[in-house]
Amino acid sequence: MRARIALAAAAVLALAGCTEPAAPTTAPIPARQTEAPPAQPKAPDCDATASLRPAGALPAPGRMPAGSYMAEIQKTGRLILGTSQDSPLFSSRDPFTGRVEGFDIDMGRLVAKAIFGDASKLQIKVIPHADRTKQFDDEGDKVDLVINTMTANCTRWQEVDFSTVYLETGQRLLVRKDSEIDGLDDLADQRVCAAVGSTSFTNIQKAGADAVARNGWGECLVAFQQNEVVAISTDDTILAGLAEQDPFAKVVGPRFTEEPYAIAISKEHPDFTRFVNAVLEQSRRDGSWKDAYDKWLGALGPAPQPPAARYR
Repeated sequence: MRARIALAAAAVLALAGCTEPAAPTTAPIPARQTEAPPAQPKAPDCDATASLRPAGALPAPGRMPAGSYMAEIQKTGRLILGTSQDSPLFSSRDPFTGRVEGFDIDMGRLVAKAIFGDASKLQIKVIPHADRTKQFDDEGDKVDLVINTMTANCTRWQEVDFSTVYLETGQRLLVRKDSEIDGLDDLADQRVCAAVGSTSFTNIQKAGADAVARNGWGECLVAFQQNEVVAISTDDTILAGLAEQDPFAKVVGPRFTEEPYAIAISKEHPDFTRFVNAVLEQSRRDGSWKDAYDKWLGALGPAPQPPAARYR
């Protein structure tokens, strides 16, 4: 049975070569990584969850202010979203429709709707997990924003701007149902998988685990099912999606980190960051945030209050 599940997961990964039907811009996924990513320089202390305050009320859809980055997006006819295709419940490719769907995708649709009046004007570009902050540099192939279960922290703030927090979660462990691993203290010298470039990888290294890097959570799940690692560690909301794909797995232990998810935007467009924050503020008021939570994360329990906005 476990072999069949591993093959099914591998089949999902094979679909990764497919492109979004409405927007064939999927980027190639780099070769598998097993070594630790380069150490990141220590960032100065900052308030990583505080963003730029909205500049008044949202403009009417289709009437973006002249000279704004939103007006540039409107001229192109679509909002380009950078995300993954293997984060269950957040941004994963449906093997039947070929479309990338999830909570993060719906957050992107809220922004597209605010600009165009049409949530479908969202073009998805699948990006490497480790390069999420690098997607604004290439003029010929850049994205407008990245929504990809991305923790706002001070190191990343040096490269990109972040929106206000749209979801709060924390890191836990996925293990086999018969495993005796019960928490972070049991990880010493154990092989544990996390996505390369993630804060999860750094955290399990600090815990003394033998950290194994893969290019995404789908590859971690295959490694787990093939007994290459004893656990996967990342945010519990992502682990819940992985557990749905493997009946022999369970999520254990308390949260041992706080992970505030935010939308990454180029530092060159603070007007767009303020606009996105106004969209998120509206979603808290009109119930669209709760609707997206209930749709994708409702199995985790009743929707909490959305994270309150904090501004600089």
